[in-house]
Amino acid sequence: MSAIRDSEAIRPPQSAGGGRSAWQRLRRNNNARKLVACIIGALVAAVITGPSGSVSHPTAGFTGALFHPRVIVFLVLGVLLWLAMVGRETLSENIKTVTAPISMARTRWLGDPKVRYSLYAALLIFAIIYPRSLSSFWQGVLVDQIGVYVLLAIGLNVVVGFAGLLDLGYIAFYAIGAYSCAYWTGALPIKPVFHLNPFVSIVFAVAAAMIAGVILGAPTLRLRGDYLAIVTLGFGEIITIYANNLQSVTGGAGGTNVVPHLSVNLLGLKYHWKLDSLPYYYLLLVFVVAILVMFRALENSRVGRAWTAIREDEVAAEASGVNTFKYKLLAFAMGASTSGFAGVLFASKVQTLYPSSFALTESILILVLVIFGGMGSLPGAVLGAAVLQWLPQFLRGKINQADLFLYLGALLIIMMIFRPQGIWPSRRRARELAMAEAGLTEADAVSGPTAGEVQ
Repeated sequence: MSAIRDSEAIRPPQSAGGGRSAWQRLRRNNNARKLVACIIGALVAAVITGPSGSVSHPTAGFTGALFHPRVIVFLVLGVLLWLAMVGRETLSENIKTVTAPISMARTRWLGDPKVRYSLYAALLIFAIIYPRSLSSFWQGVLVDQIGVYVLLAIGLNVVVGFAGLLDLGYIAFYAIGAYSCAYWTGALPIKPVFHLNPFVSIVFAVAAAMIAGVILGAPTLRLRGDYLAIVTLGFGEIITIYANNLQSVTGGAGGTNVVPHLSVNLLGLKYHWKLDSLPYYYLLLVFVVAILVMFRALENSRVGRAWTAIREDEVAAEASGVNTFKYKLLAFAMGASTSGFAGVLFASKVQTLYPSSFALTESILILVLVIFGGMGSLPGAVLGAAVLQWLPQFLRGKINQADLFLYLGALLIIMMIFRPQGIWPSRRRARELAMAEAGLTEADAVSGPTAGEVQ
């Protein structure tokens, strides 16, 4: 009897009609909670993007945003987002039904080598011709904001997308490549043994980045998941701090001396890259295509299959005879080499290096580019870098720059809700996510071993 009285004492209060209160019904209604969250989010977005308050009218920001007709637009957007979230599964099934014939036709066409290579040739011709019609500003964006970050995203895609290793210090290899170029061209306070042309320094910069990848990976790649991420994050911070503090070596926060532009003088061929961005773009295009072809071949080789096995289940891969340590170290070295090469082009283009260019936020940005485009997908890495690096420049002057990250953050949240596999996912990655949603397996090996696995 005492137990019954105790249970009655802790029973939640009932409404006057004998049923649950409105608040309790709201808490139990998942769709209602989503609607409230979307409306609150819409109101917050209206306030953030609305007018600012002042000392004399501190509440002007709230009243000007919430009691203005523009708030209706935000509320409508919130309700539309709620409808999309509620009808996500139904909408997804309907979209799959409608697009199934298109997907089958696309698979059949791309399965034909003639069609596929013709498409590649058309894209390459477009990439060669179209930039010539752009203004000098957009040509600079193609090199500084898109081209270099496409290279970085391709390299990180090998580490994160192919092998499933979460690397938060990837920007360190970018810095090593850039400062190596500055060293061999005599732009650092410490002078080299002999001076090299920036083009020749590519070999030494790539080698330095690969060696750094091996040095970092050898003692740490036995870690997994969050532990590996923390170690790589620390490595990236160490490189940035050294670049900032070793003024007698790197020039410190004041920057390096002028790094000369790239130039070629070989077998009668002479060319000197200057301030014009278009020659740098074509050089980047050549190397991006070459690296894409090489990594595509690796993906379809025994090495790529080993990376896939490690990403899907490292324990099972090791039990099947895959030398997981060797292949993870190879992924780190390959990714680091691409980053080091991008660092050389960046150093030669901007000519003066500052440690602030290699902050932690840059590593996170490159990881976002890979995830947004589609982890494990080479076209996805290129597309993700192109879209997310082009969008801020496109929005320049159209919105308040203080609100830029609000829009980018909203775009990323929407992508992760409705298309977590990215813009252009690999078939393997899309299959892994589908199996993860069904509860059959984990999406990748980044999260580390599941419960019950033997470390």
